[in-house]
Amino acid sequence: MPHVIDHPLATHALTHLRDKTTNPATFRTLSYQVGLLLALEATRDLPTKGKAIETPLEAITSPVLDQGLVVVPILRAGLGMLQPYTDLFPAVSVGYVGLERDHETAKARSYYCKLPPLVNRRVLCVDPMLATGGSAVQALNVLRERGAKDLRLVTIVSAPEGVAKIESHHPDVPIITASIDRELNEQSYILPGLGDFGDRLYGT
Repeated sequence: MPHVIDHPLATHALTHLRDKTTNPATFRTLSYQVGLLLALEATRDLPTKGKAIETPLEAITSPVLDQGLVVVPILRAGLGMLQPYTDLFPAVSVGYVGLERDHETAKARSYYCKLPPLVNRRVLCVDPMLATGGSAVQALNVLRERGAKDLRLVTIVSAPEGVAKIESHHPDVPIITASIDRELNEQSYILPGLGDFGDRLYGT
């Protein structure tokens, strides 16, 4: 089952993300806030190792991160979830997978892929909307083919249909999300959802 973050700030921000009167600038700020909480949850169990340091008073061994981190937003909407990772993790590597949804067929078309090395790293595939799951499955397939093993999918809003598809095709990939919504409509949009995330993020 997906892990749904439980934090009042997440639910507060998500309510305003859903509100159709929220302007793009505020939408971007709210996306950052939810994305930050999701980033913390998705990296909660990153391994650490001891590092010898000296405080102003004594020498100690203290933990530091011991695994590389790669974040791969699915373009274009996934870019709205990227900044928290670059703010929190100075050594993070960023890859990109470009998938565009065909509004007639609701299927994704690949148009771009640029990835850093993925082996022996925590790889987070980020996409704000998990609707049918087609784009996410396609992106996860690409990441698997490039050597990703410690792989997670991070979303803001998920539909049960998309969750089921991920669990069918990638049952070992955890899903970290801020909400599991009710269902998809006939056009494969999430209900109640928040509309087209990319359009609302960039005012298009």
